[in-house]
Amino acid sequence: MPHNTLTAQETEAELDLEQLQQLVGLVDYDASTDPFPVSGWDAIVFVVGNATQTAHYYQSVWGMELVGYSGPENGNRDHKAFVLKSGSIRFVVKGAVAPDSPLVTHHATHGDGVVDIALEVPDVDKCIAQAERAGATVLDEPHDVADEHGKVRIAAIATYGQTRHTLVQRVIDGRRYEGAYLPGYTAAQSTYVKREGAPKRLFQALDHIVGNVELGKMDEWVGFYNRVMGFVNMAEFIGDDIATDYSALMSKVVANGNHRVKFPLNEPAIAKKRSQIDEYLDFYQGPGAQHLALATGDILRTVDELRKEGVEFLSTPDAYYEDPELRARIGQVRVPVEELQKRGILVDRDEDGYLLQIFTRPLGDRPTVFFEIIERHGSLGFGKGNFKALFESIEREQDKRGNL
Repeated sequence: MPHNTLTAQETEAELDLEQLQQLVGLVDYDASTDPFPVSGWDAIVFVVGNATQTAHYYQSVWGMELVGYSGPENGNRDHKAFVLKSGSIRFVVKGAVAPDSPLVTHHATHGDGVVDIALEVPDVDKCIAQAERAGATVLDEPHDVADEHGKVRIAAIATYGQTRHTLVQRVIDGRRYEGAYLPGYTAAQSTYVKREGAPKRLFQALDHIVGNVELGKMDEWVGFYNRVMGFVNMAEFIGDDIATDYSALMSKVVANGNHRVKFPLNEPAIAKKRSQIDEYLDFYQGPGAQHLALATGDILRTVDELRKEGVEFLSTPDAYYEDPELRARIGQVRVPVEELQKRGILVDRDEDGYLLQIFTRPLGDRPTVFFEIIERHGSLGFGKGNFKALFESIEREQDKRGNL
């Protein structure tokens, strides 16, 4: 799919190409030569301890809209699953109902986290044939699922840890599936009423998902995405770029052809103390998705609204904003630096433009999954100039938890 074609989710979200170009930094590419073409994100599937409460949290705090449901009321005796949307992003949160559900074991090991990064593809069979040629582990062979709203073809491959990529083909024989999410789900509407004056949505698109893997495994997984899925290398951060006086990590970024789907992959590096990656691997009990970057066109409004709802962000010392080198490097941005300082928003500039970003504290009880809010203005990067300030902020939090 060339970058100038919107996905169905983007069209439904009333995004246009210019907005999307700014939000996530699309690039042109020729899909006809891609051995594993990916249209974009399909859904991010979370396993949580209490899906009923988590779904309410994402609606009331993060402004998401409930659109689908699966549970005992429609024949699913194993678990409850709630489908939530914001812009072109779809989250599915699952929580066990049956005491012997596999989700119970998963949650006991990992806590709340991402189990499936599902991708929409135009041809599931082509992708699985490529994955098998390249030696990937196929978890589910291609098969059709259907209901009165049409048919979807799906399959799944394994990636780092217990994370999977379900591949979803929503157009079969020229007809797009018209249900709420997948067969087995019914359309649902929230009884939650947004407060007066609340924005329609707080974020519009998913920019990237960061995966944390064990020491020595980063290049192996970069190679997996290159070899199996035809992803290209976008960036790498190694050495002083990505170290503090106490802890270090290494990171490389892979992306699909049009850059809709981007995966920074991190591993710990040897340093005086334990890094945020070590902490994640300890508490998640293995590799997994560390954070999701949610793209917005107005980070100030988004952060202000989230703070009203009690979301806690990492703090940034005033010295960061008062550094003359930073001021000189970032130049003019769309708001005074003082407005960013008030909110703790970081800013970085590269040869293509600049970006604004801020990171939440961990969202659950374990110090594992968190969110990033990002607003891009031309920059295709990941805030390289902010790494040191960000990691020092994370270290302060780690120290409070006794995990540094």
